[in-house]
Amino acid sequence: MSELHGKNESVVTLDTDTALRIVKGDLASLVAGAKPEEKEATEQCMLCFEKLFHQFLLDRKLGNMIVWDNIQPPPTSALKEYSTIPQVAADNAKSLLDKLVVLKLNGGLGTTMGCVGPKSLISVRNDKNFLDLNVMQIEHINKLYGSHVPLVLMNSFNTHADTKKIEHKYNSRVGLYMFEQSCYPRVLKETLRPYPDTLHADQSCWYPPGHGDVYESFKRSGLLEKFIKEGKELVFISNIDNLGATIDLNILGSLLSADSQCEFVMEVTAKTRSDIKGGTLIQYNNSLRLLEIAEVPKEHEDDFKAITKFKVFNTNNLWARLTAIDRVVRESSLSMSIIVNKKTLDNGINVIQLETAAGAAIQNFKGAMGINVPRCRFLPVKTTSDLLVIMSNLFMLHGGNMALNPARLYPNLPLVKLGDQHFRKVQDFLRRFEAVPDLLELDHLTVSGDVTFGKNVSLKGTVIIIANHGDRIDIPAGAALENKIVSGNLRILDH
Repeated sequence: MSELHGKNESVVTLDTDTALRIVKGDLASLVAGAKPEEKEATEQCMLCFEKLFHQFLLDRKLGNMIVWDNIQPPPTSALKEYSTIPQVAADNAKSLLDKLVVLKLNGGLGTTMGCVGPKSLISVRNDKNFLDLNVMQIEHINKLYGSHVPLVLMNSFNTHADTKKIEHKYNSRVGLYMFEQSCYPRVLKETLRPYPDTLHADQSCWYPPGHGDVYESFKRSGLLEKFIKEGKELVFISNIDNLGATIDLNILGSLLSADSQCEFVMEVTAKTRSDIKGGTLIQYNNSLRLLEIAEVPKEHEDDFKAITKFKVFNTNNLWARLTAIDRVVRESSLSMSIIVNKKTLDNGINVIQLETAAGAAIQNFKGAMGINVPRCRFLPVKTTSDLLVIMSNLFMLHGGNMALNPARLYPNLPLVKLGDQHFRKVQDFLRRFEAVPDLLELDHLTVSGDVTFGKNVSLKGTVIIIANHGDRIDIPAGAALENKIVSGNLRILDH
């Protein structure tokens, strides 16, 4: 390892100043290898990493762990119920929308769903992918109100090139902008030295540092300054795979009202048993902040997951004033908790990644608050189980917006669990359904093993289908299953 990197000296046991000085030298060596046109951006990026690494060293030295007993629920003044927000009159919509920028976090790959390339390019509904639907949403609202809301994508180095290739599809429909977030060096776990030797080292030496990087990268791209000069005032930030994260005129109107002193809003929603690991909003040392499960002491993880103690979680739908983002970045006052992500690379080398979450910035803004929104504003697609729900008749698609089918009698969505072995990859998932079943009256679906579905299948109540190892179950066309358990071997053969 040391021969490969020329870095024999570990900084693990050194004092903070000495360790930082050595790592600064490593970073300077990386910057020295930048091409002239890359140099300024690379220097800025490495300075941001240096700041993050310094905070990491200080946290190690001081043991900056959450003191559990100091955690308090957010005060009522800092957590507003969505139902109390005044409705915006249609006549005022255009003037409000013209002050808005929509920014989607587009850094993730589709690997967890067995796909190659950006996750945003996975087809999710009517042959439309996540990016298509997001463009349709902006296009629809701009046409409806005659507004000019731009759509901005923050890509990572994993997604930027592929997303740029299809940019031309959308340019005539919306004002589409994109920028690439920071690219930081992975850190060797054993020595705490940067893994790459040169700026152009293998891609496995680098990582995108989480969506908390959005503020620094937005500023560095020049787009933040551009939009401020154009009279834009707010940015709505969300994950591109959250199909419920659409422009909300009422939230927009409340933030732009004459008496609003709020610089930052985090949308939260009621926690269910499927959300137990989601970050939550707390009051800590007289400050509103985001608490992630990675920050929770091991002995209190069960307390964190309890829905009785922490009743809401962060949807990662965030609203922020552009001038406030500019201020905290320019003044270097942006402070966020670091998530230390440990990884073992394919070559067996152990590294750490220093990451931040966008919601953690809430503690840096004046008048920040949470808004407890309806569950429909949190509709992420992380697995093929989520994808089945989105593709089904539980939802209707209009102008890129997913709306719950009014024929659904219950406001809650069914709990769907498809087995990883046969359904995890999108390609395998699609092959197992001749058509998406009717799920309008479904409460719970569990499918495990080698199972396929014919056309016009209806699933109601609680349905559990288990094909044991070596068995196969074919649910025939036209089957109606209501509160059924199907197990063993069921195969319909053509004759």
